Amino acid sequence: MKNEDIAPKGTSEITSIVASSIANNDEMQEDILPAEEEKVRPRMAKGTAASDEGEGPSLKEVIEKQATEDESPQAFTFTLKKILGGDILTTQTMRNQIGVFLLITLFLIFYIANRYSVQKDLIEIDRLQDELQDTKYKALSSSSQLTEKSRESHVLELLKNNKDSVLKIATQPPYIINVPEE
Repeated sequence: MKNEDIAPKGTSEITSIVASSIANNDEMQEDILPAEEEKVRPRMAKGTAASDEGEGPSLKEVIEKQATEDESPQAFTFTLKKILGGDILTTQTMRNQIGVFLLITLFLIFYIANRYSVQKDLIEIDRLQDELQDTKYKALSSSSQLTEKSRESHVLELLKNNKDSVLKIATQPPYIINVPEE
């Protein structure tokens, strides 16, 4: 099979247009004036004649300058403009303050752990207070039942109902027995 059979329709037209534009471009390059040629020519690297003529830095120089990690020394004063502008987040500042960040992280871990421990203790205290309250109510209830059952009138009533008991209610009031001393 030939390439013409595989290629989509119109491919030969595109190829001929590209070839003619390349040929036209070569002809135009020959017609450029020498003054315009310097404008079109790409800037040369640092230390060459193009950078000595007063032109700005080349693309390579700009990229090298931006690619370096070294930053200008950080000023010791932080103004609101620097903080809001994001200058405080530079890599040099972060490197200088890494100890502070680690200390803050450690404090946060202790704070969270302490809070968890305190919440656990508070839950335990609430549970024990509820248990104490229930125990107090049970003790009060038992005490009142004991008082009710040990009351004299209740005991006498129980004795009357149990006819097999020999205990009776005293008919005479109690009296004092005097024992002579020898």
